[in-house]
Amino acid sequence: MARFLAEVVPAEDLGRADVKGTPRRVAEAFRDDLLDGYGEDPAEILGQAMEVPGRDLVALAGIDFHAVCPHHLLPYRGQACVAYVPGGRVVGFGVLARLVDCFAHRLVIQEVLARQVADALVHHLGARGAACVLHAEQMCLTVRGERRREARAHAHAFAGSMERSTAWQQRVLRIASGERRRGSGRGRR
Repeated sequence: MARFLAEVVPAEDLGRADVKGTPRRVAEAFRDDLLDGYGEDPAEILGQAMEVPGRDLVALAGIDFHAVCPHHLLPYRGQACVAYVPGGRVVGFGVLARLVDCFAHRLVIQEVLARQVADALVHHLGARGAACVLHAEQMCLTVRGERRREARAHAHAFAGSMERSTAWQQRVLRIASGERRRGSGRGRR
């Protein structure tokens, strides 16, 4: 990190007191906050499931997340909607948010992130069907390159029985879009 800064920041700025600890702070931020998902195991996260006979849709919308794009190492942030049809086991709603973070806190493009979450629910939880819908502000698009400040990227993935059912897909997409409409009045951070 120090070599990188030496290549892009003028030498007189590198000596300033507020810049001296920057390489260490950047490394810590990536290790502890942006890429800490590498230390998480989706099978372990979903391993604390409860046995239930239900087969009705379980969904959690409005999950705030952040991730890092592997192409430019710039963050993106947004909201996720995770839904699944249980196959005899369910997890708490907080577990669904942890599952999103497990995969989001890695170097991952948005499309792959959606697929990883949906597949993990089918593979590790035994869900009959699963979905992950992501709406995000991609810093690669908003602060560099095209600089489209209001652009938002949308990605979704369906797995198991939801992959083949347009009825389930439409239901999940309605839940996800309803949450975005309700959340649109909130102030930006």
